[in-house]
Amino acid sequence: MTAAVPAPASPVVSHARVLAIAVPMIFAHVTTPLLGIVSTAAIGRLGDPVALAAVALGAVIIDVIFWAFAFLRMGTIGLTAQALGRADETERRAVIARALLLAFVCGAGLIILQKPLLWAFFTAMAASPAVTETADTYVSVRLLSAPAVFANFAILGWLIGQARTMTGLVLQIVINVANMALTVLFVTMFGWGVAGAATANVLAEYGGLVAGLAVVLVALRGRFGVSWQTVLDRAMIVRTFAINRDIMIRTAALVGSFAFFTRQGAVGGDTVLAANAILMNLVGVVAFFLDGFATSAEQLGGQAVGARDEKAFRRAVLLSGFWAIAFGTLASLVFFAFGDLAIGLITTAEAVRAEALRYLPYAALTPFTGVMAFLFDGVFIGATWTVAMRNCMLAAMATFIAAWWLLSGYGNDGLWIAFLILQAVRGVYQAAVLPGLMRATFRG
Repeated sequence: MTAAVPAPASPVVSHARVLAIAVPMIFAHVTTPLLGIVSTAAIGRLGDPVALAAVALGAVIIDVIFWAFAFLRMGTIGLTAQALGRADETERRAVIARALLLAFVCGAGLIILQKPLLWAFFTAMAASPAVTETADTYVSVRLLSAPAVFANFAILGWLIGQARTMTGLVLQIVINVANMALTVLFVTMFGWGVAGAATANVLAEYGGLVAGLAVVLVALRGRFGVSWQTVLDRAMIVRTFAINRDIMIRTAALVGSFAFFTRQGAVGGDTVLAANAILMNLVGVVAFFLDGFATSAEQLGGQAVGARDEKAFRRAVLLSGFWAIAFGTLASLVFFAFGDLAIGLITTAEAVRAEALRYLPYAALTPFTGVMAFLFDGVFIGATWTVAMRNCMLAAMATFIAAWWLLSGYGNDGLWIAFLILQAVRGVYQAAVLPGLMRATFRG
């Protein structure tokens, strides 16, 4: 028999609490796009536009595939936070056991199915033959890390759901710093090129998995302490799959929108593709400032839903939103001020640098158009309002494609404007359905 979690049912929501959850996750998240920047820079310093475009294309394909499984982090956050709000220790343990089991199954399945998947992706992307061949090498190697990546998603979600974001920060730093160091070693010192960048990622993810499992076992005092009957409880399995299905569809639509953006850039040629990839890596750095405060909304909002405390829920949304806007604005100003310097550090190819500078103002506007989308994503994940989140994202994706079609005559400028519209309408659609969801959850 396990001991109950000695925590209050309702979360304590304050500015200090929001920052205590969000700030570690900001630093954890920022290391992820920094990793993309380091990989891009390591290849970019070779002065080979084909290799740079291949890594950019391969990274997008990996994002589309891996982030389609980000439900393993998101769903785990909401379920863990709500179990904490109910002071349900048994379910807190069962959540991570279910998530890890699902992660390993999904990872193994992805490795088995990689050949038809890659054929479909490369056919859709329609890049040049030289870029496609090199990107295929990169993606094939990176897919070997799928079981570790998915298990790390689950572990991070479980930690965030309990507001243990500092521990999550340490694990993410371990994975990403190791990845960056190995990338520099394999690419610039050993001369392994694109394959070296991919191999570095695989080794770092499996090293992070070993560290993450050790953290879980320490948190659970050396054992999961929950029976297989509880882990495989039919009602909870059905609920878990329903939540994960909706998040998977939503995430697939989101990363599919990013893939569509990349694909349309590829139509403009390798230079435009590489320039857009550089800017999107920088956009990722800015976006993760916002995602840190979405994390605070996930944990505090989810715990409030578990405790059925509407006042705490509203305060969690309000304070997380306040800090998201403040930090997003600051990040955008830094983007405007130093974006040209960052572009110069990433690549030595003059044509790519000039193209990226041309579209820099669009990229720097993304925090202004996307702040509410990030915030409400966190709110909906924590509350497990996954059906509504899925539907809002599908509507936003349709709006994005329609906007691109209307603006297609403006080339890459039109593509960037459509992307800004995508960011804005995601938040607008979620804001429209939020009041009804709150009534149903807290007063129904």
